[in-house]
This record gives sequence, structure tokens and C-alpha cells, in this order.
Amino acid sequence: MSAALFGFNENTNKLIRQYFPKKMSFVDIKDDEIQIVENKLNDRPKKLLKHKTPYEVFYEYSNK
Repeated sequence: MSAALFGFNENTNKLIRQYFPKKMSFVDIKDDEIQIVENKLNDRPKKLLKHKTPYEVFYEYSNK
């Protein structure tokens, strides 16, 4: 894994832990709660994506 992707992954893990603390069991989290966090994270601009959101990049590539 490249250094940029490693940093991106580590940052994403930190963001997820803001919503779901490390000692929290994922078994106790409802699917709709995960979906809310997923939507929030995918709607955040990312430097690695030239300050676009993952949603924007996905739709750009899926509409080609």
C-alpha cells in the first residue's frame, strides 16, 4: 500500500472512531447508524481526491 493510501486509511479509521469509540462492539450498532456515518464520511471532501467527495468521484467515473 502506498504511503498516501496508508495515511488515507488511518485518517478514515480516526473519523469512524469519532462516531464509534474503539471499545464499542460493532455488534451493538444498528445498520441505519452505520449508514448515517457512511453517508457523512462519503460526503466529506478529501485532499487525496483533489478536494472532491468520494460520492463526486464515484459518480464521475460511473457516468463515463
